[in-house]
Amino acid sequence: MWPAEAAELSAQQAGLYTTVSIFPPGAASMTVCYSFGCRRREMLDFSPADRSVLTRIMAAGKASAAAERAAVQKAVIWFDRRMGPIIGTDKRIAKADFRALDDKHNYDCWDTTRNTTSLLLVMQGWGLFKYHVVGDPHYRGNVLVLQTPHNTAVLVERATKVEWVVDMWPRGYAVAPDVMTVEKWVTEY
Repeated sequence: MWPAEAAELSAQQAGLYTTVSIFPPGAASMTVCYSFGCRRREMLDFSPADRSVLTRIMAAGKASAAAERAAVQKAVIWFDRRMGPIIGTDKRIAKADFRALDDKHNYDCWDTTRNTTSLLLVMQGWGLFKYHVVGDPHYRGNVLVLQTPHNTAVLVERATKVEWVVDMWPRGYAVAPDVMTVEKWVTEY
C-alpha cells in the first residue's frame, strides 16, 4: 500500500518530486516546499504524536466518503498549523503569487499541490483512507477566458471514481482547503 519507491507512484505524482529534485514522501517524513516553486524546503519528520493526531483526525471520517473528505480538510489545517510557525508560512496569504512580494512566507500553487499530495500519500501509506485513494494532480488554465493557470492535489473516491480536489492555495493560513469535484474546479476562476 505504501509507495516506497518513486516508480510506484504514477508518472504525474512522481513528476511533482523529480521536477524540483526532491525525494517523494516516505512513511516517516516528507519535504515541505515553499517560497514559490520549492525554492525553499524543510523536512517534516512525523513524530509518533503527529501520526497519532492525524490518525485521530481521519478516524472521525470513517462514516462516509463525504466525512472522510471533511477529515482531510482538518488534516490539511493540521499540516498548515504544524509547519507554519517553523517555516514562516503562518503569515501566508490566499492565492499568493509574485505580486505578494513575500515569497519566503508563502506557497504558490505548485508548492501547495506538492505538499498536499505528499501529506495525502503519507496518510494513504498509513492506511488512513477508507473511501479514497490519492489521484494525479490536476491543472486548469485558459488565458482566452482569463482563467489563470493553477494546479491542485486530488483524491479519487473508490466507489464512484469521482475526482475531488484538495486545494489549499486559494485559502489563507489555517483555513480549510477547497474540496470540490475536479469537474467543478476546472470551471472556477
